[in-house]
Amino acid sequence: MEYKNYYKILGVEKTASKDEIKKKYRKLAQKYHPDKNPGNKQAEEKFKEISEANQVLSDDEKRAKYDQLGANWQQFQSGGGGGFDFNQWTHQGGGQQFRTSSFDDIFGSSGFSDFFENFFGRGQGGFNQFSNNFRSGGGRQGFRQEKGQDYETQVNLTLSDAYRGTSTVLNVDGEKIKVNISPGVRDGQVLRVKGKGGKSATGGAGGDLFLKINVTNNTNFVVKENELYLDVEVNLYTVLLGGKITVNTLKSPLSFQIPKETPNGKVLRLKGQGMPEFGSNGRFGDLMLKIEVKLPQHLTRDEEELFRRLAAMRQP
Repeated sequence: MEYKNYYKILGVEKTASKDEIKKKYRKLAQKYHPDKNPGNKQAEEKFKEISEANQVLSDDEKRAKYDQLGANWQQFQSGGGGGFDFNQWTHQGGGQQFRTSSFDDIFGSSGFSDFFENFFGRGQGGFNQFSNNFRSGGGRQGFRQEKGQDYETQVNLTLSDAYRGTSTVLNVDGEKIKVNISPGVRDGQVLRVKGKGGKSATGGAGGDLFLKINVTNNTNFVVKENELYLDVEVNLYTVLLGGKITVNTLKSPLSFQIPKETPNGKVLRLKGQGMPEFGSNGRFGDLMLKIEVKLPQHLTRDEEELFRRLAAMRQP
């Protein structure tokens, strides 16, 4: 009789955790399930094998007995065969009595191999039970209807797009999906589109689509949270005497009054002229303008004379 290496069948190490075994089984079960492979006998046999391996390795008691058997079986094989007494194994543990059965085909009426049945006995649930549980989610050892695979993609936006909000069309498994992106989205932010990821192989809900936002700053603004920062050059006469200047914001040109005698480096706050607060439905941060005095160049003789007179007037 062939020894079943359940760890090798699932493709996991002997030290694998129950969670690792569970994840690997689910992945393989989705791949080889008969509903996805109609009429494919090889896939059906593979599904039976992985179901049997999971039945043993996901159960602490069965796994412990199986691991204990493994070493003795290897000794039996290395010794050239001989009578291997299954009874000492099948009648052990917790007062539960497993009866031995005759050797049928490798997958008999129960759906499990005779290696499994001789070691654990019949009545443990067969291939058909696994197959049905995989579809419906029933049974303690069965498969729930798993959601589809989550997808992740990157969406590239300009800062202007992020300010105004935009939309993008994505091709997901051959299906075109239009996604609306609200104003105020941030660089590095991840948006979730529920149910638009991979389709479920078991009839469950679709996976989710995650959009990682990459914002390219195509402006002179610096973004910090919801605030925008901008350096603005203002001529000497305006900062001394006061006056109106116009700044191109992300929304539109904006005119406002500069107070007289505004010092170089002064930061002026314009409330509500910054970035939209994402998902806030109308709230905005502030725009911070740093004043940089632009000195006059190429002075005429008359201008120089006026500045000399001004300087003399300011002397103590």
